[in-house]
Amino acid sequence: MACSHTTMMITIWFPVAQVLILLLQVSRIEAKVPALIVFGDSSVDAGNNNYIPTVARSNFQPYGRDFSGGRATGRFSNGRIATDFIAQALGIKPTIPAYLDPVYNISDFATGVTFASAGSGYDNATSDVLSVIPLWKELEYYQDYQKKLRAHLGEKQANETISEALYIISAGTNDFLENYYAMPGGRQSQFTITQFEDFLTGIAENFVKKLHGLGARKISLGGLPPMGCMPLERTTNIMGQHLCVERYNNLALEFNGKLYNLVVKLNKELPGINLVFSNPFYAFMHIIRRPALYGFEVTEVACCATGMFEMGYACGRTNPFTCPNADKYVFWDAFHPTQKTNKIIADYVVKKVLFKFL
Repeated sequence: MACSHTTMMITIWFPVAQVLILLLQVSRIEAKVPALIVFGDSSVDAGNNNYIPTVARSNFQPYGRDFSGGRATGRFSNGRIATDFIAQALGIKPTIPAYLDPVYNISDFATGVTFASAGSGYDNATSDVLSVIPLWKELEYYQDYQKKLRAHLGEKQANETISEALYIISAGTNDFLENYYAMPGGRQSQFTITQFEDFLTGIAENFVKKLHGLGARKISLGGLPPMGCMPLERTTNIMGQHLCVERYNNLALEFNGKLYNLVVKLNKELPGINLVFSNPFYAFMHIIRRPALYGFEVTEVACCATGMFEMGYACGRTNPFTCPNADKYVFWDAFHPTQKTNKIIADYVVKKVLFKFL
């Protein structure tokens, strides 16, 4: 009887031990990545544009209808965005707040903050199109944040947070679709598309170097999605029977290749840096090509309004066509994914790329 009791105790102990080991691992994860710091465009803006004079906003219904409390925060989604899900997966917190949102302060930002601005890009001319925050200004906000962080945590702990935090950069789509191809008299008259890609890659390189100079060590440089499959591009692809615009997808692949090469180069050049390339292209493409595997029913049009060309103010609350269940749609508006798509992409990036920081 004593023998069987011992066996039972061992059987009970092992699962408990595994849970304890798991909890220890989780606490290590939290210690390893104390904060998520974000730069970029609407893919990662949590509402900074609400506080600047621009039309590139989404702080109204039906945006945010599936967010906690049904709040339209300024995220270009029906709910959370990819960086929210990444922060949750890293054990930090469920959402990343916008730096310009007065509801939050440095105690909130100490564990994660986004400086991103919808409509922005690598090129200053891109942010000029919709009068949004350029990338250099996002970096200035980050330097301001560092001062506040040191005052809040003290020099030693702040420096530790700065070096151990994970930095996410997500930009580039607007540089091509809202700038280069939308403004024929602008960059098109100065650069061939290949030269423009190289121009943007150079800006990305300088940005990473400046971040590194400010103490960042763990950095994720994001690639472009299959931008030719966005509903807006499919809607205008009349001659191509509203299929994905392959030249935009090929461009995204080509630019992603240049960003990947940049990551390899900078990892060799910058001391102590751990730079990774987070490429959403293939995961996103798989969702679009095999939607049923993920529980999606609609890929070619978006949930909001007619789903063909609306985003921002054109995707307003009074539109009678907005779908009742966004989880059946890959895209929320003509440019941005639904919360469900954001989660799938975020999970993929964490498991394939960001796991090395855990």
